[in-house]
Amino acid sequence: MKKLMLMCNAGMSTSVLVKKMQKSAALQGIEIDIWAISETDFEKNWRNADAILLGPQVSYMKDKVDQAVGAIPVDVIAIVDYGRMNGEKVLAQGLQLLENK
Repeated sequence: MKKLMLMCNAGMSTSVLVKKMQKSAALQGIEIDIWAISETDFEKNWRNADAILLGPQVSYMKDKVDQAVGAIPVDVIAIVDYGRMNGEKVLAQGLQLLENK
């Protein structure tokens, strides 16, 4: 099963988005493990991920995260999709990231 990790400042708003992404995945019959973390939990969690999506509020960390994780693909969630909590679109972004791995 593919594993997609989302990271934001505190992990709270991203947790809401994760629930919407999980619902969208279930409706589409997609098996994927999706979870959210705060930036302070990054070091404990990144090795469990096949791909990482960053919330727009931590987009400044993308280069640092890229360097830390090596071959694991990293992207920043589109700010409009994040703001609207569009689980379907963010799931599609995550799946695309996983395909390009």
